[in-house]
Amino acid sequence: MEKISRLEALNFHSKGRPGKIQVVPSKNHSTQHDLSLAYSPGVAEPCKSIVRNKKDVYKYTSKGNLVAVVSNGSAVLGLGNIGPEAAKPVMEGKGLLFKIYADIDVFDIELDANEIDLFVQTVKSISPTFGGINLEDIKAPECFEIEKKLKKDLKIPVMHDDQHGTAIISSAALINALEIANKKIEKVKVVVNGAGAAAISCLKLYISLGLKKENVILFDSKGVVDHKRKNLPRYKSQFCTKKTIKNLKHAMKNADVFIGLSVANVLTQTMLKSMKKNPIVFAMANPDPEISYESALKARKDIIMATGRSDYPNQVNNVLGFPYIFRGALDVRATCINEKMKIAAVKSIASLAKEPVPEEVLLAYDQNNLIFGPDYIIPKPNDPRLISTVSPAVAKAAIKSGVAQIEINDWDSYQNTLRERLGMGSKLIRNITRTAKINKKRIVFPEGHSSKVLKAIQEIISEDICYPILLGNPEYINEKLEEYGLDLKGIEIIDPKSKDQKDHRKRFSEKYWNIRNRHGITKNESKRRVRDRNYFGSLMVEEGLADGMVSGVTRNYPETLKPALEIIGLQKNVKKVAGLYITLTNDGPIFFSDTTINKVPTEQELIDIVLLTAKEVRRFGIKPVIALLSYSNFGSTRDIETKKLQRVVKFFHENHPNLLIDGEVQANFALNSEKMKEQFPHSKLNNADVNTLIFPNLESGNISYKLLQELSNFDTIGPILLGLRKPVHIVQLESSVKEIVNITKIAAAAAQTKRNKL
Repeated sequence: MEKISRLEALNFHSKGRPGKIQVVPSKNHSTQHDLSLAYSPGVAEPCKSIVRNKKDVYKYTSKGNLVAVVSNGSAVLGLGNIGPEAAKPVMEGKGLLFKIYADIDVFDIELDANEIDLFVQTVKSISPTFGGINLEDIKAPECFEIEKKLKKDLKIPVMHDDQHGTAIISSAALINALEIANKKIEKVKVVVNGAGAAAISCLKLYISLGLKKENVILFDSKGVVDHKRKNLPRYKSQFCTKKTIKNLKHAMKNADVFIGLSVANVLTQTMLKSMKKNPIVFAMANPDPEISYESALKARKDIIMATGRSDYPNQVNNVLGFPYIFRGALDVRATCINEKMKIAAVKSIASLAKEPVPEEVLLAYDQNNLIFGPDYIIPKPNDPRLISTVSPAVAKAAIKSGVAQIEINDWDSYQNTLRERLGMGSKLIRNITRTAKINKKRIVFPEGHSSKVLKAIQEIISEDICYPILLGNPEYINEKLEEYGLDLKGIEIIDPKSKDQKDHRKRFSEKYWNIRNRHGITKNESKRRVRDRNYFGSLMVEEGLADGMVSGVTRNYPETLKPALEIIGLQKNVKKVAGLYITLTNDGPIFFSDTTINKVPTEQELIDIVLLTAKEVRRFGIKPVIALLSYSNFGSTRDIETKKLQRVVKFFHENHPNLLIDGEVQANFALNSEKMKEQFPHSKLNNADVNTLIFPNLESGNISYKLLQELSNFDTIGPILLGLRKPVHIVQLESSVKEIVNITKIAAAAAQTKRNKL
């Protein structure tokens, strides 16, 4: 699990604009005319329409895509009853997840209301604003009654995610686990440890799927929930067992399934060994499960196990459900989220785990393959197919069960719309981060004296991206760390000039001289150069003492690049390196190449740049759609440069027909598919959105991405150095901390064995 310091967490939430979410206008507002339409007098017309037909509120306002995340902070996961103000960061976080996974807007509402009736009445009073209500972190038993009353009184989707989210995801996992174990749900014996809202909802849904109530043994903090217990609340008493059960150890004997929603380390290896063949164990306490994954596998090789953690197989994560369930419910304007919609979500999630896994998911987890089986019973949280699988299933169930107010007739079109809702930008960097963390690599930073590098390393350690190695004077670096209040305890610091590096210098000097002795380098010059941190770092990578390198913050680009080119060298069949930038737009990533290396590339060099760029784009799980940019459109201007570009395009059309590329074309047409179709219907780019831009020269590429950096709010990653044998990346002079962190993620991900084979 990621190690996050208190200070870092506080800074994350307070830096810049406090909090994690904001309201952004969705209409033009730059002129007085725009403002007159948005407010007075123009706003009167939609108001009048809504008076005549209340359902027009969905037509003229954001209600249909707006969900309230409502809590009183009485049962915040891991924190308990912390109250409404302290719960707000959690609710903002939930709003962020709704947005990034399903493009649903959220207002978080924290209520100072512990009485059921006050809570219910308050939510009812604000409900006209919203298309749905997500109840969150409300303690039992009040949460059951609150949800029940709101579902009865409101005609919009209402769901308490703490109850139903875990129930839905674990149900999908259970269906698949039972299939793999060759067991029938109506026959299995289930032990549940924990009797809170989530556990009770899990049991109810399992019973809807066929589990027999008499086969359930439930435990709470006081022990087994049986007929001898007095004054049990209704939500627990419905699961009372008539069997005589002494304790958890006794209950686990010959059990088929264990469901844990309680506390860490209550399950022992002895208990696991007493279970039936192919036991199913969902140890979902967070952050530490009821039994550790390692202990469970050591006790039973035939176990099928899930946890709530991302660093083990089969993570039961609510984010697999709630964004897509609400998305489907909102899109058909459902009046509720009923049992049939929840079961539809369960079955669609379970079914998705049996489908071939997309390359981008495999890349994110550094897997050659993920195949339905004991270690893969539910989809990964970053699977892009979830929105186009779960949401339509929920929407169909709403329509079929009669609670939908909108019919969807073209389901293929609806699924395409869902895919288009989510830009690939933020998801791309999440996938890269996940890949980097699979098998952490050693990344060397020659500029250990830079305060920006040191601050970046702090974030890198926090995110657990790689094992950083700093080059520089340890005393100076430690002074800087103290000055900036940074804690890099345990980080390896190497001073290439120190006495203890004498052996490395000797070895590196010999290596460098052997590489460069026919390029005018003497042995004395070789000894001098290996004392330079960029040469030393490059030699560490070449000799396998580091897996990658990031540099360039304090030196100009050519000076920093030279050691890497001389020592690391180019990939096989590559004659030129190139620089690639990624811009993370709202509609997905745009790749810019070449932006840092080749001043005026020749025809062959442009071909090489295209091939290198296309290969890298594919590495990110994205199909490259390439426009070769110019000031000319398909021969509108004929000169030496445009004819060169035309020959490059012809080469690819003849020799790489499966690569989607066209040009020469102006940037405005390349990035506007409607304009392209209208003016150039013959273009191969008409039926696909361009995501990769190849610039005709360094000047145009460099100017373009730097303008975009300064004039837009889009994040950029780069430059990614293409063509070297090993992952070395040279950032721009005075890059930001965030840019250093992102390029480090690229380097660490590229250093993974699987990615190097691509």
